[in-house]
Amino acid sequence: MTSLPQVAPRIAKLTALSIGVALLATACGGSSTPTSTGSGTAKAAGIACPAPSATGSATSAAGAGGAVPPSATTTPTALKIGSLLPTTGSLAFLGPPEIAGVNLGIKEINDAGGVLGKPVEVIHRDSGDTKTDIATQSTNALLGSGVSAIIGAASSGVTKTVINQITGAGVVQFSPANTAAELSAWDDKGLYWRTAPSDILQGRVLGNYMATCGAQTIGLVVLNDAYGTGLAKSVRAAFEAAGGKVVAEELFNTGDSQFSSQVDKVVAAKPDAIALITFDEAKSIVPLITGKGVKPSQLFLVDGNMADYSKVFQPGTLKGAQGTIPGTFAKDDFKKKLLAIDPALKDYSYAGESYDAVNLIALATEAAKSTKGVDIAAQLKAVSEVGEKCNTFPSCVTLLRGGKDIDYDGQSGPVTFSDAGDPTEAYVGIYEFQDDNTYKAVKEEFGKL
Repeated sequence: MTSLPQVAPRIAKLTALSIGVALLATACGGSSTPTSTGSGTAKAAGIACPAPSATGSATSAAGAGGAVPPSATTTPTALKIGSLLPTTGSLAFLGPPEIAGVNLGIKEINDAGGVLGKPVEVIHRDSGDTKTDIATQSTNALLGSGVSAIIGAASSGVTKTVINQITGAGVVQFSPANTAAELSAWDDKGLYWRTAPSDILQGRVLGNYMATCGAQTIGLVVLNDAYGTGLAKSVRAAFEAAGGKVVAEELFNTGDSQFSSQVDKVVAAKPDAIALITFDEAKSIVPLITGKGVKPSQLFLVDGNMADYSKVFQPGTLKGAQGTIPGTFAKDDFKKKLLAIDPALKDYSYAGESYDAVNLIALATEAAKSTKGVDIAAQLKAVSEVGEKCNTFPSCVTLLRGGKDIDYDGQSGPVTFSDAGDPTEAYVGIYEFQDDNTYKAVKEEFGKL
């Protein structure tokens, strides 16, 4: 196959990266200072974080408030978008909000008259996880259907199994949830993009937050894949830079079902706090840890396992545990629109990122006046920066069709891409589990990459 042209300058590797994090609420405090002594369980001293409510400013997902001018261009083929999102596997809990975000974006675009004179088509396929070959089969089906762009996967590990296949076919791959830092330097011919920030940012936020909450030592239980080890590296660097010490770090592999050895070693190191960098393996790991006397307030989770555990654990099992999810808090008006798409939604993780991915692909298609993947990719950076601000497809496409440059800012926050296709600034939300083992928003932190 003839090699595809580079559609945008890409970074061969990350040579320098600085992150500034601004706390949008008061710092965590603790009435006592943790020490390095204690009995054979992790210590609760100093892990006391207040949970002020954070509402943030509302960003309307409503339309432009007027008729959208028709496109002056009609293409022979409609824009066709595929989704490669999890409905089975270890991240299946992330599938419903992501799929709802995609479907809401498609609905609003088509209600506004579609793209380049035609309704946008969407085809959904399951990504599964890295324990299966579902992603490859789904990718084959989507490429065979002639999609111009694929939204997904959610898992960075799954993306690594299909990214060459997708981008090698000249199709845009746009993930709403991939966070592995190594994907920034992937040889993707300029066709891989994401609205979720690199784990360098989430790790920085989590590491700093645990230190701010009073922890002087931490232990880590880590999934041994691109997501887990990359995020753990960033957490470690941030926590150590804040003066803390990582006293234990235990790995497990995808597909493992026994975690007693890892838990025993981490708890034996007597850390002030324990970070679980896992997917749904947390369902097995949490009871092992709390069964050894570790208090739930000493546990810190991440986006891969921040889920609704109300039907998994006894009430109170996770009360006081905290965790991080990249992205801003979903606003009430956006939640209402998502619930109209999927009334069963209970979680909104990465819904905004998925919605934004659809809008950005559609707007880049309008800007390119083409449904070819390479042409769409060449316009994605342009529609996200240096232009008139807009935050919905109708308002943005009206400006584009009027000959204006646009700067799309969406439900996931400000969207400005680097040459590597990564967001250069993003929010990370901090959440706390309640007695019923569901979680609520605590605060947002904003960082620049």
